[in-house]
Parts: sequence; C-alpha cells; structure tokens
Amino acid sequence: MDGETVINKSEGGLERPERHSVDWKNPQYYDEASLHQEMDRVFDICHGCRRCVNLCHAFPTLFDLIDASSTLEIDGVDKKDYVKVVDHCFMCDLCFMTKCPYVPPHPWQVDFPKLMLRAKAVKLKKAATSRRDRLLSSTDAVGKIASFPVVNSVFNATLKNKVVRKSLEKTLGIDSRAKLPRYHSVTATKEHATKGAPLLKTARVASTSMPSQIAFFITCYGNYNDPTLITDISAVFAHNQIECAAIDKTVCCGMPKLEIGDLEQIEKLKKKNVPLLMDYVEAGYAIVTPMPSCTLMFRQELPLLFPEDQDLATLAKHIFDPCEYLMLKHKQGLFNTEFESTLGSAVYHVACHQRVQNIGAKTRELLELLPIEQLQVVERCSGHDGIYGVRSESRQAAVKIALPIAKKLNSTKADYLVSDCMLAAHHIEDIAQHRATVIHPLSLLKKAYAL
Repeated sequence: MDGETVINKSEGGLERPERHSVDWKNPQYYDEASLHQEMDRVFDICHGCRRCVNLCHAFPTLFDLIDASSTLEIDGVDKKDYVKVVDHCFMCDLCFMTKCPYVPPHPWQVDFPKLMLRAKAVKLKKAATSRRDRLLSSTDAVGKIASFPVVNSVFNATLKNKVVRKSLEKTLGIDSRAKLPRYHSVTATKEHATKGAPLLKTARVASTSMPSQIAFFITCYGNYNDPTLITDISAVFAHNQIECAAIDKTVCCGMPKLEIGDLEQIEKLKKKNVPLLMDYVEAGYAIVTPMPSCTLMFRQELPLLFPEDQDLATLAKHIFDPCEYLMLKHKQGLFNTEFESTLGSAVYHVACHQRVQNIGAKTRELLELLPIEQLQVVERCSGHDGIYGVRSESRQAAVKIALPIAKKLNSTKADYLVSDCMLAAHHIEDIAQHRATVIHPLSLLKKAYAL
C-alpha cells in the first residue's frame, strides 16, 4: 500500500519487548519433559534465525550440535547435550534486548535467557550443579571467611600460589590461569562504620523522584573485594553535595545464585534485603549500587521472580547505577563539572548488565564531560560473568569473548581501562598485553576532581 509500512507480526515487529514473570513456584516449572519440549521449540527457532551467533558461546554451541547431528535439525540432537548450551549461557540478556526479533509480544514468545534460567533451576533440583558452582556463588560466605583478619593474608597469598591454584583446578575445576579477586580484612562496612557513616533518619518522609541523598547497597564485591571503590564513590558524591549513607546488614543481591538457578536461595536473600532498602527509600533516599549486575537484579530479575511484591516494585524505581544518578543530577544543573586534573587516554568497556537496563549510555555521557585526552568506547561482552570466567571448562570461551576488547586496549595503549563492572575489567586486563590502570568511572572522576 502506498505510503504505508505493513509489519508482519509473524516475522517480528517494532513493538517494545515485554518481559513475562517467571512462574518458578509452579511444580511444572521443574518438570524435565516439559522443559525439554520448550527447549526443542525455542532451539528450533534459534536454529532458523542464528542472529545471536556472535553474542556468547551458548549459540555457537547450539548450532554446532545441530550441524553435527544426523538430521541437521534440532530433533537430531541428544537431549543430554542440551546442558552444554545451558552451561555457556550466563543470562546477560543481550539476545533478548538487542537481537531476537521473536521476543514478546511476538506470538512465538521467545525468552532465551529465562529458558536457560529454568534449565539451570532444573539442573540444581536434580543435584547436578557442581560443588564448585554452589561454593563460588555463595559470595557472602566466602567473603566473610576470606576477610577474617586471622586468615585474610593467608587466603590472599594462596590465590597467588601456583601449586595451590593447580590443586584448586584439579579438585574444584577453578582454572589456575584465571585472575581471582583479592579480599580485604577491613571491609567497606567496617570502614564506613569506623568513619561514622550517616545513619537512617528516624522520621519517614515521602520519597521524591530524584532525592539529594543516597544510600549505598554496598554489594559483595564492594564490601569484600574493593572497599576503596565505595570510598571513592562516597567522595565524589560528597563533592557534589550529595549526602551518603551506607546500608548495614545487607546480604548478596542474589545475582550469583541466579547464575546457577538457585531460586529458593534468592528468595531468602530478597527477604533480608528488601525491608532494609525500603526503610531508606521511605526515608527519602535513592539507593545506589556500585555494580551494574546488582542494580539489574533489583530492577529486573527480582521483580520478574516476585511480581506480587509491591515493595520490590517500588524499590526498582528508586535504585540507580552511580553514573546514572550523577547524570540525572547533571540534567538538573547540579553536577560539579569543575575539574582540577587532566586525564590521559581511556578505553571504556560498556558492561552488559548496564546495557540491558534501558537507561541509555549514562556512563559514556559522564566520561565525555571529563578532561580525557582520548576516549574509546567498546560495547562488547567481557565473557567473565563471575563464575563463568573462572571455571576450567568455560575459561577458554571467556577469554575468546574478551579478546577483541583486549586487542583494542593493546592497540590504543590507553592509560586507563574503565568499566562499570570491575570483575569484567580485571578479566580484560588479565588477557591484555598492554598494562593500563584498571579503574571504575567514578574513581576516574575522583581523579579529575583531584580529591
């Protein structure tokens, strides 16, 4: 028809993707026959499309299985091999958000990451999830032990010991070449408690859309592995006249447990965290997390798992990445752009868990305001994703995924490697030849302020 564009719904449309809640408490969710039937359906659709082949190793694994089968179709693949696809999916959501034309509201209703979550949950129910993955996903337990003053120095030393690392590779399957984060005896919660961090105001007030006071959900990484990050962000916010508080007694957001499908443990963590965070929201604070995976967990993953939880729905509207929060302040004319130091060159890696939040390129916008001599932006997955990057069986794939970013760093010889996800940044640093300073965007902002 002249002057009109007709969209065939069966071939994808231009509608905004819709996310459906996860019916994980339904016994049918864990029925393996039902799971395999849905995997057959979705895998066949993916086989006929193949747009996501360059995103992660899950799709090449699936397509290789099909191409090596006797029928060259999904019906020729042994269902026992489906787990190979599942184990390579770290549910970054990029396929759903950026590639797949068949996501809801398309009638085919494809949600590959949530299908993989279901498969991981079934695997856990069958007690087929490895002891290593259950251990590595217990970030609070490991952090508390590793940060205990008596064992802290010994624990960090063992992480660098080649003999110990080889032993861990043989017994647990933790790749001896993978860089593991060190732990600190003075955690972020101890540091902020020592310095007298602001406490929750007792008088509750109606929250605003953009509060001028924030409370940190410190995260496991910020607490145990990089407490300086919390100090840096606090200094930057204070420099911008933003009151900061550190929320005490929180536990892991649950993202590591999501990676292994441990939904019951996620519910326990949610029940501990949400009331603590909501106290601050109701007192007029915005919640800020230093890790995009934690922000995404509260914004998207938990609401999809617990759609009936109204507190969680409210919390999702009041939680921010730090750069996102500062750029909203900038929009109000309240962001300090008086910088004291000139910075060198930087490669900025855009973390996947930030990309899929649908907040726009807030960190890039912030970095473009800084006195950086040359800024290169790389929108590619690092392949780390916590557990995936250190497992013996997936380490090689994780390195392959991150290699283009490492090559960019090598070619530019940038002074800084910047990422909102420090785990991803250190993984890239580990495989790159050029030695750049690995830094969080707000730590770089602190340098620009000369704080």
